[in-house]
Amino acid sequence: MAETIANILSIAGSDPSGGAGVQADLKTFAARGAYGMAVLTALTAQNTQGVSGVHLVPPAFVAAQIADVFGDIRVDAVKIGMIASADIAEAVAGALSRHRGPPVVLDPVMVAKGGASLLAREAVEALTRRLLPLATVLTPNLPEAAALLGEPEAADRAAMEGQAKRLLALGPKAVLLKGGHLPGGESPDVLATPDGVRWHEGVRVLTRNTHGTGCSLSSAIAAELGKGRPLAEAVAAAKSFIAGAVRSSDALAVGSGHGPLHHFHALWA
Repeated sequence: MAETIANILSIAGSDPSGGAGVQADLKTFAARGAYGMAVLTALTAQNTQGVSGVHLVPPAFVAAQIADVFGDIRVDAVKIGMIASADIAEAVAGALSRHRGPPVVLDPVMVAKGGASLLAREAVEALTRRLLPLATVLTPNLPEAAALLGEPEAADRAAMEGQAKRLLALGPKAVLLKGGHLPGGESPDVLATPDGVRWHEGVRVLTRNTHGTGCSLSSAIAAELGKGRPLAEAVAAAKSFIAGAVRSSDALAVGSGHGPLHHFHALWA
């Protein structure tokens, strides 16, 4: 009998240019051999050059989407991306608190690649209070970690490790703090759990095609967790996938700004 394919749910915003948000999440799930589903929290008007508008989905309708998915379909893992408002954070937390089985990957999307804010200030408190305790793993980049903690952005590995541990104290079961904003040729991430810290090394790829990197990494982790892999293995597999997608991104010709990753680099000739 064939092994059952994992069902992974993304709760995030839409990117009509296809590089980030639920579009990137669904591509990632498919590329990692999982069945993808999506609950929309927001519509955005954006392209590779930036975000020009955001239209929020009513919180009750966000909750209704989640309820209908769980009411009919086995969910093996959940990825949470763009939340945008405190009310949506409350709605997502309330809906997911009724279904505490699947692992939850929380990517605290705050600022788009072009610099537009994607999370209202009052929503940061609601996200911290309501969603962090539900997270199997929190996956902030350095600016997002600084915003969640109310601290300056980490500029070296020692500061990253300290911030990862302080984020862990806020309630998630694990924290993967991404070091892509560090200067230099390396892009290390640190995984903090109650058992200690573990570094996942990476080499920086010199390209403008990094739109949706964070969305795709968190989605790849969710897909691997949904397939039953332990967290450290899921992170390592996800980082390897993203590295390949970034290295192969020049095969795409999408827009004139921050281009997308090549999610299907291992599948397309």
